[in-house]
Amino acid sequence: MLFRSLITTKTVHSIAVALLFTLMPAAAWGELVIRVTQGNDKPTMMAVAPISTNGIQVSEDISAIVESDLLRSGLFKIIPRQNMLAFPQSADDVYFRDWRLLGSEYLVVGDLKNSEDKLELSFTLLDVTAQKTVFKHRVTGSEAQIRDLAHLVSDKVYKEITGIRGVFSTRLAYITAELNENKFIYRLNVSDSDGAREQLVLESSQPIMSPSWSPKADELAYVSFETGRPAIYRQSLVGGEREQLTNFTGLNGAPSWSPDGNKLALVLSKDGNPEIYLLDLISNKLSRLTRHFAIDTEPTWTPDGKSLLFTSDRGGTPQIYKLTIASRAVERITFKGNYNARPSLAPDGRTLVVVHRESSVFHIATLDLKTGRMLELTETRLDESPTVAPNGAMLIYATKQGGRGVLSAVSLDAGVKYFLPAKIGDVREPAWSPFLR
Repeated sequence: MLFRSLITTKTVHSIAVALLFTLMPAAAWGELVIRVTQGNDKPTMMAVAPISTNGIQVSEDISAIVESDLLRSGLFKIIPRQNMLAFPQSADDVYFRDWRLLGSEYLVVGDLKNSEDKLELSFTLLDVTAQKTVFKHRVTGSEAQIRDLAHLVSDKVYKEITGIRGVFSTRLAYITAELNENKFIYRLNVSDSDGAREQLVLESSQPIMSPSWSPKADELAYVSFETGRPAIYRQSLVGGEREQLTNFTGLNGAPSWSPDGNKLALVLSKDGNPEIYLLDLISNKLSRLTRHFAIDTEPTWTPDGKSLLFTSDRGGTPQIYKLTIASRAVERITFKGNYNARPSLAPDGRTLVVVHRESSVFHIATLDLKTGRMLELTETRLDESPTVAPNGAMLIYATKQGGRGVLSAVSLDAGVKYFLPAKIGDVREPAWSPFLR
């Protein structure tokens, strides 16, 4: 955890050492897998009939992807395919009595066809209890976009039933490391929200830290030690273009993209102490926002782009503060517990997620900024780096399981939990993308 290492040593070298031990891997890296450990007490019973491909050869089972998405949300229980009495392709083929016998409340049916030079996926959501069609929808794409089409089905179904926009089409960024011949290889990866289609963004023999998504989800900002000291880079995920943004002496860390995509909040110690700065990405102008002898770090933006939340030990222990950019006014936000750090704000601007410590154990907790109510979401001892989904329903964080670093997800009411470990090795520093445009 960046702030923890700063508090301990206040030197750039110790940050690298702390990161090294935080990212201790077991072996090599592989894409993430999903293990749902806790779901909603009263899940919605859902059936997804096998999507007919009409003889079209595709590389993925569309229905299985939709089932996995909905199951991972923790809000649905899926009717096993082997229990189905029929595999209808359209609403006209459905006998509601068969699905009521299975206990299904909703049913998804559909088929895939060739449409000019694209694939056309038509799908229907049916209310089994009311024996009616809820909606019919159609999406198109290439064979390489089969997973994208499946995630769009999941998003549409999830939104219709829960009233909340689905995040199955979003992406994750995260850091992994591999110990190879007594040397660490660090990797910045991106994947689908379910861990599939992992792609390498950067590989380095030096630590990589703090990935941050641009608002359009087409770029990442991050910290790399490849030059021998920390520097902040931005990188396109479309063309791969890469630009070094800072190279000051001392700490260059914790980049955070503004909601309009035109600025980065970041932490620099070029003047001798870690402070919050603002970098205008259009004019390249750098502005200092905080001036205090304490450590100020880990900035995150409010949705309106007018304020920043950040971590500081200016009150004696690490706590969360709010900085109004126009006036430079600073106010303390957290008071419960002897440690609150790594702020991540839900899209509603009201729910603040933090790494919280009451005594000696670190948990992920939420703080309602209006009522002051704090809720601990996790129970393990080394939970860190929370990142909130763009729909505000879930968050992903880094933790330990069986001696390995894994990612874990929990709903903001703590009712749903699942793990995303790598098939082999550890994984750290997750960042959940915005909605894709």
